[in-house]
Formats: sequence, structure tokens, C-alpha cells
Amino acid sequence: MKREQKWMKLSVLSLIMVVMLSACGGAKTETGSGSSSSDGDVKITLLNSKAEINTQLEQAAKDFQAENPGITLEIVPVGNGQSPFEKASALYASGNPTTMMMLDTGDVEKFKDRVLDLTSEKWMKDAVENSTSATTFDGKNYAFPFSIEGYGFIYNQQVLDQAVGGIFDSESVQTTAQLEELFQKVAATGKSPLIVSPMDWSLGAHYLGLAYGGQSPDRTKVDQFISDLKEGKVDLASNTVFNGLMDTFDLMKTYNIDKASPLSGTYERGPEVLGKGEVGIWFQGNWAWPQIHSFDTADGKYGFLPVPVSDNPDDFGNTQISAAVSKRILIDKEKSTPAQQEAAKKFLDWIVYEAKGQDFLVNQATIIPAFSNITLEPADPLGKSIGDYIKAGKIEESMSTLPADHWSKLGASMQKYLADVIDRKGLAKEIQDYWTKVK
Repeated sequence: MKREQKWMKLSVLSLIMVVMLSACGGAKTETGSGSSSSDGDVKITLLNSKAEINTQLEQAAKDFQAENPGITLEIVPVGNGQSPFEKASALYASGNPTTMMMLDTGDVEKFKDRVLDLTSEKWMKDAVENSTSATTFDGKNYAFPFSIEGYGFIYNQQVLDQAVGGIFDSESVQTTAQLEELFQKVAATGKSPLIVSPMDWSLGAHYLGLAYGGQSPDRTKVDQFISDLKEGKVDLASNTVFNGLMDTFDLMKTYNIDKASPLSGTYERGPEVLGKGEVGIWFQGNWAWPQIHSFDTADGKYGFLPVPVSDNPDDFGNTQISAAVSKRILIDKEKSTPAQQEAAKKFLDWIVYEAKGQDFLVNQATIIPAFSNITLEPADPLGKSIGDYIKAGKIEESMSTLPADHWSKLGASMQKYLADVIDRKGLAKEIQDYWTKVK
């Protein structure tokens, strides 16, 4: 889900050159999806939109190739600042799509007519409940659920232990009032309770997304709420969940280490101050573990707290973590050959069923798998924490199918609220105005 972390660029021209060079090596067929050579070797490509695991994916490609002689897998990174949808669209426009493409959940439907129906694949029977529902249309599933990601309040156990004068219990915070009490205890130690990272994707896609997903544990009611927003039938300013969520955000504003300059922070500052123990809490997701770990010299313990929306611990959202399948892998059917399609399917099977594939997913890429047959426990504490919430059934399904511009446009509105440029009524109006214009 972390859209701004796209560190490497590969132009469409570069991809075309790669394909041309492979063709010069004796390829019988030439496509953007890779190549099939006369001696039976097959080359396939994968568009990677999780830049933070690019190194791990490249190693996985080598391991896969070692176990599958005759198949060559090349990893193609999405460029910095470019969305997966934009990159995949550009490759299709040039006639050179990759064999496989890793996209956000909300992008799958836009490509369903250009990719394979994966409904009959072996791994479908091992996919966890509801992991393919968002990519199933007319009874057909078009995507492989690659990763489950979750987010909420990441806490530094050592900082909170000091604040409470003992061992901090994550279940002790189930209401907004209890969260404020914790903030006060951390502040009393001389440290800052938390940091609010002001990136539009974090505020718009993740935090504001809780206002939708938290409406009900029944997903059909959440979908109805979104439909009502589009039709102008929702008065957000009087909505209980929205107001509860913004009450918590107001607390975050008050206790923010960057309160004096709330829009000056960067993503990189969050893991630094949390990992160094300068703050107790950071609103972010389990994808941030590598960065936090790099600043943590004390080998500390970390976990997640849900974002409370009321002072009633029984209210939905107060004890649930937002999580969902965030990345999906699709297989092209327009330009790839049958041999390439079979090779791509073999790679997906390798991830789910082979020891090296499972090790890549869980231990190397620190990804929470969406398959029940994979019993490896996440090595990182954030992945383990999310996994524990999943096992306990304490999950609020993340809003993974929001419009592509939601995080940028409404993230900007959240930034204005964070900086006190608009009040809550003004924020509610901007959110409602946005939704009534969504097609």
C-alpha cells in the first residue's frame, strides 16, 4: 500500500531494449512478456510495485530459476513516483506488457479483460477466506493474492513499558480515553507520545480509510455507505464513526512530536524516531519494519494497537486492526505465449508450495501470506502482530478498492486539517464533495 516508496526507474524504452536483446539471442517469438527460444527456454517478466522487496524478489527469481531450468524470470520495478496502474497501462500501450504484473487490488478490474482467469489454479483452495473476493468478477478470479498488509498504531514496547512503570499490555488500550491516558504517561517520561507522518497516502488512504471500513463489520453495509456517499446521501459531519475517528486524530495532533510544524515531516523520520525510542507510537503499517529495524540498536519489541473510535470497547474498530490483501499478481494473456503463461503459473505455485518460495515470502520479504497452508511464522514483530490479530478474528477489512485519486485528493484535505487550515466541518464537506464527483 505504500505508494511513495518507488525508488527505481525503468523506462518503457529500456524494457523494449531488453526484449530486443533477448530476441537477438535466438528467440523464436518476441513479446513484452518475455520470449520463448527455439530450444524450449522461456523468459518471463514480473512488474514489481513493492520497491522495498525488489532485492528479495530478484533473489527469489534466481532461486526459482535454479529449481526450474529453462525458465528465466526478470523483475521489472515500477518507477519512482509512478503508480502500478500507470506503469502497467504504459507497457500495454507500447505493446510490451510484462508476463506478470503486481498491482493494487483496486486496479485489477481495469485489466481483467487482458489477463488470465486464475479460478482453477491449485492455490485457490488454500487462499484464506475472502482473499480473492475483491478480484472476482462474474464468478472468475483474475489475481493471485500476494500479500496481506495491516496498519494501525505501531508501538515501541520499551518506551511504553517505561511510561506505565511495568510491562505494557496492548489490550489495555481499547478506547479513546485509554489512548489519551497512555499519551499522557509517555509525555510524563519526557518523551513524545507519537509522531504523525503527514504523507497524503498515509492520511488519505490509510487513516481516512478507517472512517469507511469502520462503519460496520458487515462489508455490504460498508459498500452501501460508499454508495450513499457518491449519491450525496451521507451527512459526514454527524456520522458517529467519522467523528470518533477524528476525535482520535485530534489527540494525535495534540501529542504529535511535530506539532509545531505538522507538515514538515517525512516518511523516513517516522521509523527513525520510533526505532530510536524518541516517541512511543507511530501510525503506519507492517511494511515499515525494515526501516524501523535499521534504527533500532536495542533489538526492541514492537506491536500494533488498533485506532479507537469511541469510549466503548465493544464498538467495532476499537479492538480491530485494519488489514487486507494489498498486492495482487496478474498474468497477461494478450502478448504472452502459452509457454510463458504456464511458466508464470509455475512461479505462483512455487511461492505457495515450495520451501524456497515460502521462505522468500515470509522470511526474506517479511510478507504476511494469504494462504492457509503456509505455516511459517513472520520473523518480524509487526508481521507477527498483524498475524495474531488475524488469527484472533480481530480484523477490520482495509479499503483496498478506493478510487485511484482518493489518497492524493483527500490526503491533501487531511493535511489541511492536520495543519488547522480547515476545521472538521470543512473536512467533512471536502470529503463529501469528492465522493459526489466520483464516477
